[in-house]
Order: sequence, then C-alpha cells, then structure tokens
Amino acid sequence: MRVEVITAVHAPYAHHLPAAWHSLRDQTHTDWTWLVQVDGPRSSAVLAALTSCGATDDPRTRLAVNGTREGPAIARNVALGRATAPLIQNLDADDELEPTALAVLADALDHHPTAGFAVGPARDLMSSGELVDFPLPFAAGLLPRGVLFDAWDRDADRRLPVHPAGVMWRRDLLVALGGWSAMHGMEDTALLMSAAALSPCALVGTVTLRYRRHRQQRSTQTSFFEGGGIRFR
Repeated sequence: MRVEVITAVHAPYAHHLPAAWHSLRDQTHTDWTWLVQVDGPRSSAVLAALTSCGATDDPRTRLAVNGTREGPAIARNVALGRATAPLIQNLDADDELEPTALAVLADALDHHPTAGFAVGPARDLMSSGELVDFPLPFAAGLLPRGVLFDAWDRDADRRLPVHPAGVMWRRDLLVALGGWSAMHGMEDTALLMSAAALSPCALVGTVTLRYRRHRQQRSTQTSFFEGGGIRFR
C-alpha cells in the first residue's frame, strides 16, 4: 500500500536530513513518497542537504515551503494537505526509520482493518551512535480503543506508553482529527491521545523508529523521551 512520509523541517535541522533520507532510501517497502515541508522561508540549507545526499535526484522526494515559520504542527498539516496516499507516516527531520518500519507498520494496518493507526517501539539514538531500546508495556496486536489513552491518563507523570513521533496513520483518521494539534510541545501527544480515544491501534513488536537525542531538539525544552514514554514537566 502506498505511503506518504511527512517531514517538517526548518533550517537549523537541515543537516539531519541526509540521515533521515538514508533511512527512507533503505526501506524494504519501496512504494513511498517523501513530502518535505520547510517551516519558514525558502532555505538554501535544506536544499543543499537534500542535494548532497541525492534525495533531490529521487522523484519520490517532494519539497515545498511554508514561506513563514509556523511551527511543526502547521508545517505537517500543510504537507498533509498535499498528501493523497491512504497511509501517512510521520518522520521528524532529526529522526530515522528502521529499515523495515514502513513495511511492518503498513502490514499491521492491512492485517487490522479496524485500526486507525499503527506504532512500534522506538529506540534512542545517542550522539555517540549508541542505540538504547525501550520495550513496550503492551503485547503486539490490536489494542482496543481507549487503551493507550487510559494508560497515559493513569500515569502520574503523564508518560506515554508509545512514542508519538513514529506513528503511521490512516489518512482518513488523521484528517478527521484535524491533523497535528496546535499545542506547543504536545503536537504529537495531543493527536495520539485523541486518536487513541477514538480508534483501535495496531501495535507492532518490531522497533520502527530511531529517536535522535541532541541539544537542539524542542523536546529537551518541553518534554523528554525516556523508558518508552514522554513525561511533561
């Protein structure tokens, strides 16, 4: 099934794009398009980064520009407006997908037609290159509507049981929910919790996301990923 991968990026994150591209290029599932949305004015840094790694030579890469800096939620939603595929995969500019991520997540949604989204475990990608795994608190399979939301709601520290940055969405559900939420620092979380309250989730046991840890990331200022969840201060 065709997948469109949405990446919102602003100029300071441009140098991460080649790694994101390489993780896409190496996917075992090849029926994808990469919708890169520049959050801000036209960026020579973003274009240079995409050119340097060969992404601009691949017709599956589609670059567009907001023109103004609006934040990640709006940038992703603008890209969503360009999308037509039935499945939408988020990929933050500074993260990477595991080689089988698109195949595993798309297969899970095909196997569980009532699920509105699919997600797998994430691992931290440290600056040293070390990968740190965090197992999921649920067994793989179809999670009924409300399970993820209830787990988040019961946790005193509001730690998410899955990482929201690596979710694959059915486009219909994503559009029905209004896309990513305009909540500073919680764009992914608010969307995931809304979806979890309304729709079953296809949970996979295979690691799908490499979540890069670095000093520039917004989550170091508003939240952090640790032990399979996000905790908000």
